[in-house]
Amino acid sequence: MPDTLALPLCSVLLLAGGRGQRMGGRDKGLVEWQGRPLIAWLHECVRPLTDDLIISCNRNLERYQPFADHLVTDQDNDFPGPLAGIRAALAAARHEYLLVLPCDAPLIDRELIEAVRHLADRHPQRPVMLRQAGYWQPLFSLIPVSLRDSIEQAWLAGERAPRHVLLRHGAIPLDCPDDDLRLANLNTPELLQHAFPAANPGGT
Repeated sequence: MPDTLALPLCSVLLLAGGRGQRMGGRDKGLVEWQGRPLIAWLHECVRPLTDDLIISCNRNLERYQPFADHLVTDQDNDFPGPLAGIRAALAAARHEYLLVLPCDAPLIDRELIEAVRHLADRHPQRPVMLRQAGYWQPLFSLIPVSLRDSIEQAWLAGERAPRHVLLRHGAIPLDCPDDDLRLANLNTPELLQHAFPAANPGGT
């Protein structure tokens, strides 16, 4: 595993601000899996990596607060999508990079995160985005905070797709195997019920 100490701290954003439509309108980050809310699995994984842990959420703020250094919410209360949370976190981030992760991916581990960070270290000032089976995964990404003004301009111009914004800024891909379960989104009741046994989110 790459040496975590060789890399500077980055800010971390956990995205938990969506409607939860596939969950029947439930707040996904607070839905329990393996005896804990999904947000707790992500928190356990990333807490050792940052002193600037941000959660984007639009409801149940008091329940998310213990898992974050600070919370951000969308200016628009109509759930405008993940780019809204990303732009709010970029405005608040205290470090050079912002690591973006979705709240419904409890099997993400530090080995994959460190691989993303080392790739970014070789390509300064360019985003890194995971790619699986040829599909970009913009909600698993690392974004230079220096891009926040440009991303804000894209937002004001009507852009709402994180993938388009990151590709426009020359995103570097980190390709993952097609069967890499660390990227699995447990975003429906069926997936939660039948998902594989929990891995160690902080493991190697």
